[in-house]
Amino acid sequence: MPHDPALVTETHDWLAKASEDLEAAERLLAGSPPLLSPAAFHSQQAAEKAQKAFLTWHKHPFTKTHDLGVLGAECAAIDPTLNDVSSSVAPVSGYAVEPRYPGPWDEPTLKEAQEAIKLARNMYEEVLARLPKEVKP
Repeated sequence: MPHDPALVTETHDWLAKASEDLEAAERLLAGSPPLLSPAAFHSQQAAEKAQKAFLTWHKHPFTKTHDLGVLGAECAAIDPTLNDVSSSVAPVSGYAVEPRYPGPWDEPTLKEAQEAIKLARNMYEEVLARLPKEVKP
């Protein structure tokens, strides 16, 4: 039986945006000088959108949140094999808001920005591995 075309499109669109955020993060990090806060922010966005793609595909409603721990727990409730990757990416949530505004927080280091990208890419790839090929960007 073919998949619901609207569901395929919506899931695909979340994944396409996640992929764009990963690419943006990598380009920002490759710049001279590297733009660490924006790279970390786009890493968080990529992981969030990958998780939301997974939840969308499974018709699991989610709230408007940037908390990767909350979204990851919802993903792991559907597929427990996502627990480890969801737990490891959860700390990247901190890059969702703070780095975009002036404040007392510290800029991520190069190593932290690289790790954020790595964790986000892992989340994205693990989600992709669990979804049908029709939704992949």
